[in-house]
Amino acid sequence: MSRALKALATVIDPELRAPITELGMVGELQETADSVTATIKLTIVGCPAAQSIERDVRAALAKEFCEVVVFMTTMTSEERQGLTLKLRGDKPPKFNPFAEKDCLTRVIFVSSGKGGVGKSTLTVNLAVALAKLGHKVGLLDADIFGYSVPQLIGVNQSPTKVDQLMLPPIAHDVKVISIGFFVKDNQPVAWRGPMLHRAVEQFLTDVHWGDLDFLLVDLPPGTGDVAISLGQLLPSAQSLVVTTPQHTAAMVAERSGAIGLQTGQSILGVIENMSYLPTANGPLELFGAGGGQAVADRLTEISGTQVSVLGKISISQGLRESADDQMPIVVSNPSDQAAQEITAVASAIASMPRGLSGKSLRISPS
Repeated sequence: MSRALKALATVIDPELRAPITELGMVGELQETADSVTATIKLTIVGCPAAQSIERDVRAALAKEFCEVVVFMTTMTSEERQGLTLKLRGDKPPKFNPFAEKDCLTRVIFVSSGKGGVGKSTLTVNLAVALAKLGHKVGLLDADIFGYSVPQLIGVNQSPTKVDQLMLPPIAHDVKVISIGFFVKDNQPVAWRGPMLHRAVEQFLTDVHWGDLDFLLVDLPPGTGDVAISLGQLLPSAQSLVVTTPQHTAAMVAERSGAIGLQTGQSILGVIENMSYLPTANGPLELFGAGGGQAVADRLTEISGTQVSVLGKISISQGLRESADDQMPIVVSNPSDQAAQEITAVASAIASMPRGLSGKSLRISPS
């Protein structure tokens, strides 16, 4: 391997998370002892990662050569098709990798009985907290009508399309997909059952997620079409139920957990959000107490397995402000009490056994 290729092998495509030398992005190379001219082939015209790739290429080559010239061009349609085949491996188009029996990705549905309990904010912060712990994380915004994940995590770019494959934007080391990337000017989405099913299915089959440790799915509140469709598409998923301490809210949240059981998901646990307000005189329970435990107890009874409250998240002005600022609080202010509580939940989830019974570990004998 030439000096230039060795240097370029250290350049990682920020969207595909692989060396550009393995993705067919390196074109003609002309090198002498002191100089190199390199042609780099981007996946598409207007590639959002073009500047960062060119910067990294120049930096890598400058370590080996005194004079560096870089030309940026674009793959041909045939080269893009070849890249798509490489990314898919031996899998056919419209393949759902998370439905395979040997899939090692933990898929977690985050659900709630009704809106306004902070489910999406918690989902985004949990995803980022898991990524900060060193895990490979994807975030699927399945709340088609009430999409908010792009704003909450601070993503304003659309997915890059390579042939028939979408490359999800990445924010805080989390791969993100949402219907919000395809809707202009905050237009409402007015779809019925079949279109909803097709949309969430495409998010699983047409997006290049790569190898993930966790895929968090922000479900719409309630027990509608999307929850049922995803339950059928992702039968090995686990459900994480979000509620508030108020017992009326807990009664509604119980239903969202129950629908997961009906479609074959196990219950990962319960999070009680807005649990209390920290004050100088101790916690103030503005919305009552015990709602989270009531949901956990009822789901334990229904499922026949122990369901626990994984965490109680305090009321935090910083959490609200960070959402408005499009910056997860586990990044902007990790010392905030709510941020610490969310991170503790993420750590608890990450430490739970994966449940590998019946799954191939993809280990070859030596």
